[in-house]
Amino acid sequence: MATPLTASRLLKALRDEGLVVHEVRSWRTHNRNAKGPWGPTHGVMIHHTATEGTDTSVDLCYDGRSDLPGPLCLGVIDKKGEVHLVGNGRANHAGLGDGDVLRAVINEEPDLPTDNEADTDGNRHFYGFECINLGDGKDPWPEEQRVAMEKAAAAICRAHGWNEHSVIGHKEWQPGKVDPRSIAMDDLRGRVKKRLAKPAEGAPETDGTEPDGSGPTPPEPQHPRYEPFPGRDFFRSGTSSPVITAMGERLVAEGCDRYEEGPGPEWTEADRASYAAWQRKLGFRGKDADGVPGRVSWERLRVPNS
Repeated sequence: MATPLTASRLLKALRDEGLVVHEVRSWRTHNRNAKGPWGPTHGVMIHHTATEGTDTSVDLCYDGRSDLPGPLCLGVIDKKGEVHLVGNGRANHAGLGDGDVLRAVINEEPDLPTDNEADTDGNRHFYGFECINLGDGKDPWPEEQRVAMEKAAAAICRAHGWNEHSVIGHKEWQPGKVDPRSIAMDDLRGRVKKRLAKPAEGAPETDGTEPDGSGPTPPEPQHPRYEPFPGRDFFRSGTSSPVITAMGERLVAEGCDRYEEGPGPEWTEADRASYAAWQRKLGFRGKDADGVPGRVSWERLRVPNS
């Protein structure tokens, strides 16, 4: 569970994962938020477009169809493994799906239940990526595209502190869907897991020119800076700091709230319990989920400078 990424954070997360990303028209303000809430977000959903051709597919996902307005996803992944951002916010991609599947994704369970109901709004809770493929079981999936799918899913998970079980296919969410056809989701999740175990690759080097030769790429907005890890000894009884308040607010945003009255500047048992919930969400168990921040879990939480 998390507050949705801003457009700037989404763009940076994808580029930091080593992806080439193209910004399509007014994607930063293009969404379906007027038709329903966007967030809290819980996972990443992968689709195939059932189309061919990059320009045609990107335009379709931006504009939508007469019966289904765009955007139809947040990003389109082409055959070369490049991402085209077409929306930022609620998009018409997931539709109604199985609430039991959503609960499993929230809990990051390794085994998903069968999607046999369509009772829950998925457009509200999932980032969506459409991958260009005819979906006929014959159209190939180039390795460059598979790697980009892996990177895009990992980028979102890394930004939110999720693990690979926050990544699902449309076919695992909505009864009757088959996309992404010919992609084994357990295999994709395994690739995401391996990628998340390593630092992000970093943005690819460019000459500052858009792929169409139209001119220099505009500078990216500044990304918020985060509090460096202050050390485990900082988190003990008697410590009072704005850093602890900021940490508590991030824990609340991530759904790890064990506070009765909300976070404050003094380190308390409520802080410890909330942080332990965050550690368990990251997959730590036993003494590794004791509620005292360590460097890895702290960096994944991304506490803003106070």
